[in-house]
Amino acid sequence: LLTLSTELDARLQALEQEIYTHAGTQFNINSTQQLSDVLFEQIGLSARGIRKTKSGHYSTRADVLERLAGAHPIVDTILAYRELAKLKSTYVDALPQLVNPATGRIHTSYNQTGAVTGRLSSTNPNLQNIPIRTEEGRRVRRAFVAETGWVLVGADYSQVELRVMAQVSGDEALVAAFQRNEDIHATTAAAVYGVPLGEVSYEMRRVAKAVNFGLIYGQSAYGLARQLGITVDEADIFIQRYFERFPGVRAYMDSIQQEVAEKGYVETLLHRRRYFPELGPDSRATTNQRQAAVRMAINTPIQGSAADILKLAMLRLHRVLEEKHLCARMILCLLYTSDAA
Repeated sequence: LLTLSTELDARLQALEQEIYTHAGTQFNINSTQQLSDVLFEQIGLSARGIRKTKSGHYSTRADVLERLAGAHPIVDTILAYRELAKLKSTYVDALPQLVNPATGRIHTSYNQTGAVTGRLSSTNPNLQNIPIRTEEGRRVRRAFVAETGWVLVGADYSQVELRVMAQVSGDEALVAAFQRNEDIHATTAAAVYGVPLGEVSYEMRRVAKAVNFGLIYGQSAYGLARQLGITVDEADIFIQRYFERFPGVRAYMDSIQQEVAEKGYVETLLHRRRYFPELGPDSRATTNQRQAAVRMAINTPIQGSAADILKLAMLRLHRVLEEKHLCARMILCLLYTSDAA
């Protein structure tokens, strides 16, 4: 990690100079106000649809810059700079400072009620969110090694949230696809693209994966379009074709919205409840707040049930390890995640 930190320092300095060159001036890259002035005043990027902050400057949040990617070379350079800077400060430089001097290892704290869906959360440090998608992220992961004489063993459930969706929705096509042991993302790709299963390409599967997980999280056509870099009309067609193939999923989503409107809460498969006062008759929630609550209501029985299943599995595993006197112990619980989360 120390070696990586030095490398990232050099790369950040190079990116910094590149940003100054594109801007034609030096400024504080980490100042959102100065960055806003450079992008929208000096360079003249379009601010259409971008809200202003309390300071009166246009937002330069990551999602805003991602929408502007390709509009000017400086935007892509800033995104790369921010990604490396976050990686360096959050993981590369921070993790060595958190090593316990007595054990020589890093220890996290788990929060049983740290997430509203019932999932375990991890803090001080958060070891559930160690990056993996980039080469630099994978290098951070390689810093985690087992004690001498031990090995790290990983085990997970296969597509647990999508299997829960098949269970709660009862959709015949989705259930049948799992029973046939199909690649569910490829199955979805065949449906949304209208091609045979054997003709599904890597890119088609990537899009279908985003559709699968996006719908679980109540994602709209607009949100899917932004994630995939396609038009809203194209995203809307994908979603329509998905529901044509899996009508039970649409029926489930409609039933959940009706249920939460009547009861004020939704339940997991094990009957753990989550209440949504934002959707009550006396709620003063805004339209955006109500829409967000509906998305969470759709997702909670899925993600919450998966959390219940995982906790039960951990209890059973702990019991088996003790009963069989096995020389093994659980040290980390990495939660099921998706590209749409």
